[in-house]
Amino acid sequence: MKYIIAIIKPHKLDEVREALAGLGVSGMTVTEVKGFGRQKGQTEVYRGAEYTTNMVPKIKIEVACTSESAGAVVEAIQAAAATGSIGDGKIFEIELVAATRIRTGEAGDAAL
Repeated sequence: MKYIIAIIKPHKLDEVREALAGLGVSGMTVTEVKGFGRQKGQTEVYRGAEYTTNMVPKIKIEVACTSESAGAVVEAIQAAAATGSIGDGKIFEIELVAATRIRTGEAGDAAL
């Protein structure tokens, strides 16, 4: 099993969700986060005054999937989230050792 973590631009969430639904991904966790990378923050205007923030709003998507489907999940996220400009985000793929469905006690791939 794999655990996929993607950090994307907020306005790309619906496109990514639709792409993953098209692959049959049955669930995901979405969190609003802030951070920075090569972008180094952004300039904003608030009540006529311009200021620079060092944290940029992003969306973190977490998906647990089978090892066989992980490549397709990563490709779908990358294709749906890409804008071609700096700050598109990152995708991390981590080995998932175990998963258990709380309600039924199912474990492994069956729990996904």
